[in-house]
Amino acid sequence: MTRRFYVRTYGCQMNEHDSERIAGVLAADGMEPTDDLTQADVVVLNTCCIRENADNKLYAHLGDLKVLKTQRPDMQIAVGGCLAQKDREGVRDRAPHVDVVFGTHNLAHAPELLREARSHGPLVEILDEHEAYPSALPARRDVDHAAWVTIQIGCDNSCAFCIVPSVRGREVSRRTGDIVHEVEELARDGVVEITLLGQNVNSYGRDLGSGQFRPQFADLLRTLDTVDGIERIRFTSPHPKDLRPETIAAMAECAHVCEHLHLPLQSGSDSTLARMHRGYTAKRYLERLRAARAAVADLAVTTDIIVGFPGETDDDFARTLDVVDEAAYDAAYTFVFSPRPGTEAALMTDQFVSAEVVRDRMARLTDVVERHALQKHEARVGRIEKLLVEGPSKRDPSTWSGRTGQNKLAHFVPDDATRAGDLIEVRVTNAAPHWLRGELTARVKAAPRRRVRIPVAVV
Repeated sequence: MTRRFYVRTYGCQMNEHDSERIAGVLAADGMEPTDDLTQADVVVLNTCCIRENADNKLYAHLGDLKVLKTQRPDMQIAVGGCLAQKDREGVRDRAPHVDVVFGTHNLAHAPELLREARSHGPLVEILDEHEAYPSALPARRDVDHAAWVTIQIGCDNSCAFCIVPSVRGREVSRRTGDIVHEVEELARDGVVEITLLGQNVNSYGRDLGSGQFRPQFADLLRTLDTVDGIERIRFTSPHPKDLRPETIAAMAECAHVCEHLHLPLQSGSDSTLARMHRGYTAKRYLERLRAARAAVADLAVTTDIIVGFPGETDDDFARTLDVVDEAAYDAAYTFVFSPRPGTEAALMTDQFVSAEVVRDRMARLTDVVERHALQKHEARVGRIEKLLVEGPSKRDPSTWSGRTGQNKLAHFVPDDATRAGDLIEVRVTNAAPHWLRGELTARVKAAPRRRVRIPVAVV
């Protein structure tokens, strides 16, 4: 009988796309996908190690799977991804019932490792660098109209809080021609929105060619803007220190590049930014943000902010609030500092900020972020917004959701013809800090049809 597989993802968009590739190689090996965990012959957990909570989720889930494996001894459990790359044999030390452990650099080996483990018992294979660019692997998506496209892997930065360089390696850019070919294939398959992925997309091409022959991220945006069938181009994440005028100009001039910029601030304090090794000051950050807003009409800006980085004083945090207030973000992803073993910041134990202080700062930061988010959204009431339809709400299937070009979530009541992947127009009637609500007014373009669907669970 054909074996069935189930993939669960922890962490970021890069991990989600890696899971699509894991699903792709398993399907290419003759397995079938299932979204029913209890019916799976192979369960793959694709892990994250950036946030402590992701570790906790993984080992809690492995505990649940131990019970299931006791009932079904032939079921195989594989753990891959960033935490597997970092902890290596430690995964099986904590969860001996795991059959296979593989890292971020050897996704293509998953079917072979599973076969070997069935014959010879549990094994761990962690490579320290990629054998080949991973996007050459087949990918199977669970969304018909949108796709991730990796343009770069690894990171050459040395942020004190981040373990990505340790688990993803040095920066490696894909050749532009390979990316364009993949996007053209996706468009033929019915994809209308792509999101370009890289740890620092702004540095794309730095390792390709030389001099005037070295491609830049702006060049890639302009090239992909011409691909027939692609309606929206998004990207994440750019590093503020590398946000070039050419990239801002390409965003302004390309018809299909979305009016959304995710620009991680992390802190508004120059001293904290220096300890983080971020490579910019608050003043320089704000200058580049103003340049982007001046060039790109109706630009929405989102950010990442860490609260309680080691040594953060009351004055440091006050400066962060000042920058957040001046930046007036559309939304912000706020995180409590979490020490990750293997990073410089994890060793700053004598400078850790107390949990009580961090909770107070987080509450104050949230108030400022949500005040600006609500103001931004209330200003859109009465406007006509173009949405790419995502589908029905999990809480209320009678209400559907979509995203604007600014990546704002908008809810609406569909008509009988509405399908995920449609481009529609709604008139905004209500606003909240995290969403808009509107009335369907027009259908712009129906969703193309797609050939294949393979589910990949994300947590």
